Amino acid sequence: MQFIRKMLKNEKGATAIEYGLIAALIAVAAIGAMTSLGSKLGSTFNNVSGNLK
Repeated sequence: MQFIRKMLKNEKGATAIEYGLIAALIAVAAIGAMTSLGSKLGSTFNNVSGNLK
């Protein structure tokens, strides 16, 4: 019975999972932002290159 009580009080695993989910969400948002920024930056450089010719 004490083992079950100890397991119910242990919240370290849940906290680690929450931090993992937050880190994954931040990573997905960063990848999306960098992809969008990269395509816009590439377009800008192509325009500059075209105007220099």
